[in-house]
Amino acid sequence: MLATDMYKFRNYLRETGIIFCYSGYMTEDVLLGLGKAIKQKMVMDDEDKETAKAVFSIFVEQVQNVIRYSAEKETKDDVAELRYGVLTVGRQDNKVFVTCGNVIRNEDRERLKKNLTNIQKMNKDELKKLWKDTLRGKIPDGSKGAGVGFIDIARRTCQGFEFDFSEVDEEISFFTLKAYI
Repeated sequence: MLATDMYKFRNYLRETGIIFCYSGYMTEDVLLGLGKAIKQKMVMDDEDKETAKAVFSIFVEQVQNVIRYSAEKETKDDVAELRYGVLTVGRQDNKVFVTCGNVIRNEDRERLKKNLTNIQKMNKDELKKLWKDTLRGKIPDGSKGAGVGFIDIARRTCQGFEFDFSEVDEEISFFTLKAYI
């Protein structure tokens, strides 16, 4: 049964165009290791340099989002912290995609939805201006960086991105963002 279930899972991944799939705790070391494998796969597939660069950059932003913001985490002695997420990279309709998902607090959902909806509506020039303005401004509430991650993802996509939330319970939701390159 073990082999049958795993084979079905493998086939599901292939049928949906997924080349890489990682589910688990994400760290900088995981980011480096997976990033190296993704770069290698892009080279092996003769992907053009601009696409490969965009895939890698979006992958990095997505993993950093999990590392910084996933509400599903383990801590020990307030020193060590691991955060959980799911990441896939694949091909669909001659486009490469990077999808990432993680648990967020429901209280953050509306702010995130509003921010992402606003970013989706912008053209490349507006995104560039927002990116620069955000870098020059103060760090947004709830942000652990400059607040440019989603803007950077939108700037690097060729086909845009989509996102969704699935409420798990009254406290948390599962958030997913899929970027098309």
